[in-house]
Amino acid sequence: MTEAEGTSTFMKTHEPSVVLAGGGTAGHISPLLAIAGAIREQAPDAGILAVGTAAGMETRLVPAAGYELATIERVPFPRRPSLDLLKLPFRFGTAVKQARRIIEGAGADVVVGVGGYVSTPMYIAAKLAKVPLVIHEANARPGLANRVGARLTDDVAVAFRSTKLPDATWVGMPMRREISTLDRSAARAAARDRLGLEQDKPTLIVTGGSSGAASINRTIRASLEKFAAAGIQTLHITGKGKELREPDGSLVSVPGYHQVEFVDGMENVYAAADLLLARAGAATVCEIAAVGLPAVLVPLPHGNGEQALNAADLVGAGGAVMVKDADFTPDWATAELPALLQDGNKLQAMATAAAGLGIRDADTRMAAMVFQATGRQQ
Repeated sequence: MTEAEGTSTFMKTHEPSVVLAGGGTAGHISPLLAIAGAIREQAPDAGILAVGTAAGMETRLVPAAGYELATIERVPFPRRPSLDLLKLPFRFGTAVKQARRIIEGAGADVVVGVGGYVSTPMYIAAKLAKVPLVIHEANARPGLANRVGARLTDDVAVAFRSTKLPDATWVGMPMRREISTLDRSAARAAARDRLGLEQDKPTLIVTGGSSGAASINRTIRASLEKFAAAGIQTLHITGKGKELREPDGSLVSVPGYHQVEFVDGMENVYAAADLLLARAGAATVCEIAAVGLPAVLVPLPHGNGEQALNAADLVGAGGAVMVKDADFTPDWATAELPALLQDGNKLQAMATAAAGLGIRDADTRMAAMVFQATGRQQ
């Protein structure tokens, strides 16, 4: 369907009928799909319709997961006076009308939102249509959509215990079952084989997320020789188009160093690593806690500081080390990372601390909230 139509081919033929709103980034879509999967697992005949925008990653990921997607107009909130700000009331009103048509056309018993541009009009439309609303907030610092939505419902769930939303229930982060059921020890050997890593070397895996992190990549490049001298093997997930290259254009080649642009299946990364070096996105923080993986977290240096907040509970519990982006220098990396990788007792203590905060069944907890909101008990 198109943005202008604000309708869907979805017809209510199953019980219950669940409309899930969210999109734009994988950080919104992944928990949405995990919640949908848990609902379908417990109620195979449930009707499930996802709602996003025509410009987000959901246009690819939602159909690939086997769910129908409806779209509404994307309505960003301008942060400074502009023509877009003058147009905002009309555009937002249009999006709410589109959202309400979708909700009523689906015969929705409940609307479930995970944040993002699409969620605010969906929340308002659910309220107008008198349909129960359930919200999940993935970040320690809640986004605008979920701050608005939390005023419209008592059914609010959060991934982080420290998230400040009224009457929120700490359920954790809904995630793929391949991760939430991972046994790192049992899967380690096969995962290292899949990733082309040696079985018996201390293993550092570095990732800057799907788009990579230039500052992390620069520090890793300057540290590789010392890592190799310390007997460490490094798998570096550089991000698309961000491979490390020599001045002549050839790929950097250092003993024990492996680089790839991306890895399909982060459960293999989590199983293979002795230590993960990563940004502190909400999904990453929750997943490494769930699987009990020691980590060094380098939060994004810009934005609203949400990544440092995401990491705070895990760092405070001793499950991870946090270093500012500006402080993540070659001197820091070569002094701290080899020492940590060679301290088995420290790594085990970090793993235990991380697992103590981990929640593996957030998807089923969310499904239970959804069924309760509809008045059904599964």
